[in-house]
Amino acid sequence: MDKEFSSLAFLDELLSTNWQLSNQIKEGIKQVKKELEDAKEFDFRQLGDHLYDGIYLSDGNGTTLYVNKSYTRITGIKAEEVIGRNVKDLLAEGVYKNAVTLEVIKQKKQVNSMGESTRNGKKMLITGNPIFDENGEVKQVVIIDREITDLLAMKAEIENSQKQIMAVEEDKNKKKRELEHLRKQQLNHNFIGQSLDMQKMKKLIQQVSNLDVTILITGETGTGKEVVANEIYSNSLRKNGPFIKVNCAAIPANLLEAELFGYEKGAFTGATSSGKIGLFELADKGTILLDEIGDMPMELQSKLLRVIQHKEVTRIGGSKPLLLDVRIIAATNCDLKELADKGKFREDLYYRLNVVPVHLPPLRQRASDIELLARHFLASYNTKYAKQTTIEESAIELLKQYSWPGNIRELQNISERLVIISEPGSTISEQQIVSMINVGAVYGNIINKEMSLKEIVENIEKKTIEQALLHYGSTRKAAKILKVDQSTIVKKAKKLGIRFTDEKQHQI
Repeated sequence: MDKEFSSLAFLDELLSTNWQLSNQIKEGIKQVKKELEDAKEFDFRQLGDHLYDGIYLSDGNGTTLYVNKSYTRITGIKAEEVIGRNVKDLLAEGVYKNAVTLEVIKQKKQVNSMGESTRNGKKMLITGNPIFDENGEVKQVVIIDREITDLLAMKAEIENSQKQIMAVEEDKNKKKRELEHLRKQQLNHNFIGQSLDMQKMKKLIQQVSNLDVTILITGETGTGKEVVANEIYSNSLRKNGPFIKVNCAAIPANLLEAELFGYEKGAFTGATSSGKIGLFELADKGTILLDEIGDMPMELQSKLLRVIQHKEVTRIGGSKPLLLDVRIIAATNCDLKELADKGKFREDLYYRLNVVPVHLPPLRQRASDIELLARHFLASYNTKYAKQTTIEESAIELLKQYSWPGNIRELQNISERLVIISEPGSTISEQQIVSMINVGAVYGNIINKEMSLKEIVENIEKKTIEQALLHYGSTRKAAKILKVDQSTIVKKAKKLGIRFTDEKQHQI
């Protein structure tokens, strides 16, 4: 292009000289000049028609000189409608609206604007630039139209996608918060108790939580073995790792192995094509609780023993052992030593599990904790059911006299039931307790007979002492619960004909 421009300048200079040139030479020079100009114009138009943006070119007065094909595509205005016509006339006819060309000529600087075609409604970003002559006057104006209808649609689509992503993220975060809430609920510190037994238990948990050893938790059903496991986990060095809980009694024996150890694809009929990761693998770098371990089938106990000994697991149908870093907590309401002696539980596995034994006493041996637990459960269910239920002191005393065969779980269920059936703001009475649990049997029919007051008092006294001795196992503990001297319990027991055993005396 530079060579073409220099050639045109040379020809112009040649024609303007005073040299004696024949008409034929002059005509030849003009013809060459025209061909060069046509070639230049052709190249410019060919280039312009390959641009994606619309190009509009006018002279310094606003007369249209050129538009490219993209201009027609974007605006819907054909070249023959505007070329050779002035912008003012096109504005008057409504072909244009708020044209930029005149502003560029007026301001002699770049002008930017947002526009919309009157033909097809397409939106565009318009940029007008002046081209100056040697005197600083605008000799031409170049307008570039960039269509933004698609960009706006894309922007709207992106914004919509972003909203959807935000909604998904919010849903994800919500589920994460729900899981965290459930996890906190699951791991909440419900390890409640001030009795001597529970104080010893808390001290033991503090001692063993950070020691990466296997723990065996024993106790009757409902004593809170899972709560103790939660306490150990939440105070351990693995508290940020997974905590997988498995109820060995709830999973059918034929499925338990696959659940615990996983399986490779095609390991057996009905196995998924992708295989399955086992619960031990899920617990890697964390803790696994094997609840009701006493119900684990004998054939799986040897595999569990290998997991404990070698810290590795092999999936069903697999040949390559997988190394694991898992802390094992086992729990049972069975006497594993007794089961081992009877050949119903592997003795070597028992000793592997029983590295640190933690035994939970039944609730009947923790009478001093009953009030604390009952008030805790009532407060919890008052919050859950939006009530303000309270309980009489005499009702609490009645709860202390019950044997609680279902232990803490039974007390929790009864507390929930009492809150549910009570009116908001009401007080749970002794009679409600009597009608709900068998503690009323202690006093059964004592005033339905023709008895004197002295006989009724003696009868109540006898049954109360009998229950205390039955639940707590010794006159010393019974005296402590009933808040009398041990000698008083012994004397009254003899007087009332109560048979009992004590750690310091024979049965009487």
